[in-house]
Amino acid sequence: MKLPPPRTTGQVSVEEALERRRSRRRFSAKELDWAQVSQLLWSAQGVADRRGLRTAPSAGATYPLEVYLVTSEGVQYYRPAAHELELTVEGDVRRQLRGACLDQRWIEEAPVSIVIAAVYDRTGRAYGQRAIRYVHMEAGHAAQNVHLQAVALGLGSVPIGAFRDEQVRKVLSLPDDHQPLYVISVGYSLE
Repeated sequence: MKLPPPRTTGQVSVEEALERRRSRRRFSAKELDWAQVSQLLWSAQGVADRRGLRTAPSAGATYPLEVYLVTSEGVQYYRPAAHELELTVEGDVRRQLRGACLDQRWIEEAPVSIVIAAVYDRTGRAYGQRAIRYVHMEAGHAAQNVHLQAVALGLGSVPIGAFRDEQVRKVLSLPDDHQPLYVISVGYSLE
């Protein structure tokens, strides 16, 4: 599914977004529209210039991160170059993802969760053992972009790092080389 094009201007300054960014753990059931989803995914790993560079820095432009969207419709894989989604798991798996994330209720309550996974070998071929460090830095960059973008869209978000890797991989049907690193639940905050 082709996503709406991302906006490159907004009403909230970086300074305002930084000041207002807080972890939100209570969400309304209101769904996000595709323009909001588009913006969130683009902020994580979208293409930001004609050369193909992305919104988050990547060591040697190796781009080890893979992004998945989890909604009531299922799991969708984000394709940055085409700015589109590919359905990989049909049906609502948010309850199962909640279980894999040590029963954190907001994962099931939020209308979307963005899962950042990594293919370490992409960066490892260029940087050896330092690749692990670089991949983790990149995941942090991408996640912060999502959190700040959520604020700019009037949404709340919460970072989640406590989960059982293999269960997350199973729930999302991730390829063997996609290691889940980060879950970010996003929605209209009730806090």
